[in-house]
Amino acid sequence: GVETKEVKEAKAKVGDGKRVILIDHEDSFVHTLGNYLRQTGADVQTLRSGPSALSAIENMVKEGKKPSMVVLSPGPGNPSDFGLSTSIDLLTKYKIPAFGVCLGLQGMVEHFGGTLGVLGYPMHGKPSGVMLTKEGKVENSIFNGLPENFEVARYHSLHGIKETLPSCLDVTAISEDGIVMGIQHKTLPFAAVQFHPESILTSPAHGLQILKNALSSLQYEDDASADIPKSGADIVADLEQLGVSDLKERLKGAGISAGGTKSELIVKLALWTHKSNEAKNGRLDFDNMTVPQLRELKQGLGLKGTTKTKDELIAALSECLM
Repeated sequence: GVETKEVKEAKAKVGDGKRVILIDHEDSFVHTLGNYLRQTGADVQTLRSGPSALSAIENMVKEGKKPSMVVLSPGPGNPSDFGLSTSIDLLTKYKIPAFGVCLGLQGMVEHFGGTLGVLGYPMHGKPSGVMLTKEGKVENSIFNGLPENFEVARYHSLHGIKETLPSCLDVTAISEDGIVMGIQHKTLPFAAVQFHPESILTSPAHGLQILKNALSSLQYEDDASADIPKSGADIVADLEQLGVSDLKERLKGAGISAGGTKSELIVKLALWTHKSNEAKNGRLDFDNMTVPQLRELKQGLGLKGTTKTKDELIAALSECLM
């Protein structure tokens, strides 16, 4: 059938409901990378690298707010200047997936036992052709859906020496001059690129697709099964399998009016599932919402009952979503 605007919006983004921590290694373009990550729908928090960033991540885990992914940003110098190996130790300890860019790739190469070399020619802001390897074309690759050859932006002099890479790391992409441009760990949800997906010299569509792929494919198996549906698309697909009577039953259970067509019931239930997930994970702050925003959410959910004050609105929404 014809999809309503609301159903299309509910299907929108792979990063919906995901919490991403971007560790900044003093990179001048980290804000651009953060903006790209936000375009996936993810909630992104940038932390300056160092002990305070690692203790902040540790506290999130202890508070039950474990990040869905940590992104290791580009930066000047060597991975050891920023203690990348310590960061990666923490991520493996707490089973947090990681995606590295430039310095992030170099840090993973060193951490898992490879060696870094120095290019005989600087690649700073230079466009470069990249070719996917056999491993880069598999379904769970961060390059899924990208062409076999494409152009990227390179800003680096250090690189992972291909011949020294440990057997646990697959090379997923190679540059036209034979330099490792992508890696993916064989058993852990860790992957990285040597180029800059957020640069204007890399096609924005390709750069964004790589980040979307990283968010959807890099996860621990036990987390994947325990997770609430990742995106609006998953939620809607699940709800479309239900009959009208089941949909009405679920809406009534949540205290939401159960009138309307099947499509309208799905929209209401998808919104409720998504917002309930956000509320339970501390990502929906009713106190900071305005009264019109609260009313709009109540109306969108089709929540019954009269609410005259902000406190009454918050109480009604909390009861419904929590």
